[in-house]
Amino acid sequence: MTRHPVSDPGAGSEHPVPAGAQCVGACDPAEHFNVVMILRRQDEHAFRELVERIASDAPGAQPISREQYEQRFSAAAADVARVEAFAKAHGLAVVKIDSGARRVVLSGSVQQYNAAFGVDLQRFEHQVGKLKQHFRQPTGPVRLPVDLHEIVTAVVGLDSRAKVQPHFRIELPNPAPNPATNPATPPDTTAAKAGQPLDTGSGSGGPVHAPIRPARAVSRSFTPLQLAELYDFPAGDGKGQCIALIEMGGGYAQSDLDAYFSALGVTPPRVEAVSVDQATNAPSGDPSGPDGEVTLDVEIAGALAPGALLAVYFAPNSEAGFVDAVSAALHDSQRKASVISISWGAPESVWSQQTLGALNDALQTAVALGVTVCCASGDSGSSDGVGDGADHVDFPASSPYALGCGGTQLAAANGRIARETVWGGGGNAAMDENGATGGGVSATFALPAWQKGLKVARGSGAALALGRRGVPDVAADADPATGYEVHIGGMDTVVGGTSAVAPLWAALVARINAGSGKAAGFVNAKLYAQPGAFNDITSGSNGDYSARPGWDACTGLGTPVGSKVAAALGSA
Repeated sequence: MTRHPVSDPGAGSEHPVPAGAQCVGACDPAEHFNVVMILRRQDEHAFRELVERIASDAPGAQPISREQYEQRFSAAAADVARVEAFAKAHGLAVVKIDSGARRVVLSGSVQQYNAAFGVDLQRFEHQVGKLKQHFRQPTGPVRLPVDLHEIVTAVVGLDSRAKVQPHFRIELPNPAPNPATNPATPPDTTAAKAGQPLDTGSGSGGPVHAPIRPARAVSRSFTPLQLAELYDFPAGDGKGQCIALIEMGGGYAQSDLDAYFSALGVTPPRVEAVSVDQATNAPSGDPSGPDGEVTLDVEIAGALAPGALLAVYFAPNSEAGFVDAVSAALHDSQRKASVISISWGAPESVWSQQTLGALNDALQTAVALGVTVCCASGDSGSSDGVGDGADHVDFPASSPYALGCGGTQLAAANGRIARETVWGGGGNAAMDENGATGGGVSATFALPAWQKGLKVARGSGAALALGRRGVPDVAADADPATGYEVHIGGMDTVVGGTSAVAPLWAALVARINAGSGKAAGFVNAKLYAQPGAFNDITSGSNGDYSARPGWDACTGLGTPVGSKVAAALGSA
């Protein structure tokens, strides 16, 4: 039987093996698991045209409903039938067919998948901190019969490695000068490397961080409500909106949420846990692990938009889990999210190009449906935590169809912003213990139309023309030394990181949507057309990139002036 790679060689299905990982032998031939085959749309050309018109803010371009999407762009019945025949020929069980989301879920054994996809599934172990991570990964590209080559756009689930990390940082007890009283002196603090795992094991849901600390250990902090005032958020509570939170492990304790919202004097939001690929709300009791991320997201979004439904989509920490979680949020016709917040990510270089393409395709679906997607840009500066000496950006924040959210250090006095700089300080900020906002220039995505004409400034030398997708787009407070007051694991604490910025921006968009009576949808082009809607951050660096007037690769356009952002999005 003639076989070809499942996708174009430029978007190959090979999975990069992390540096230091060791192959420990073939997988058990009898091991069973699920794999998802993603199919083409019925009218791909019309879909691409719709997305590009919306993304460029073309006159008259409008998103479509979920019902219209399924009618026009679902998988064709004939294509589904071909995939079913392929599965039957290889003894693979068809677990689920979702034509609207263009997915066929298969169940089978390692032996069956090796034969069906022309791969060799191997077991790897990777020392990460104190523990070994064990995972399954195919060697070589996925191959399919020629009659499926144009039908199947991606095969996800063969690789089980936990790749994405939550982008939050915990302040450690090293008191520093208060930036509110001494704004000229940046805090001298040490924070946990939440963007750099200390140790992790298979199925852990993500990295384990340094122990969480009480709030009194930090120098200056803010509640989400205080930040909403400083950033001039428009009035409202997001009533009628749904904010989807994508979580790749961990969980939240209702007791934490009850205590937090009660202390803030905020009506508790409605929070629903949604299971994806059998993952559930499963708090481990360790606030320094994925629980910290989940609780942070819920508390920030819930404090700022308590009238919105918060739908928390829990999925396994794998490439397949990530793609499935975003797809589930987009195609959920019951909850109908208008905003998605993603606080997890990984360097572009970590992803298989096929899965990166599948997730980027899902973000294009968000554009077509009028769903805003806010993504944390990372907490490890211009390197994104990759130790090869080069610059890297975090995906999915680097997608041109996402709103990349970077971070600042914030000082306030008398209810106003006194000083705001890039989160990162000087020197080798990318590797600094206190962290730094992710940002830079994508190696994967071309320059979008709304970033044309911009310049990027490196730490040394003059600003040069931006040649590819620049990250981030926007920013907000993220330095753990001036971070967010939250309640995790039964105690009050302060957390920072761009993980906090994504739900803050998601809540801002939810408020704007509720106030205008319509979804803002893809916002990038509109925001870049109105730079006056931002507090421009002109001081600081994230390692190799420096702040400058206008857009920069540290804080994007800047931090929000919420009322002006609302006007820019057409709700004033």
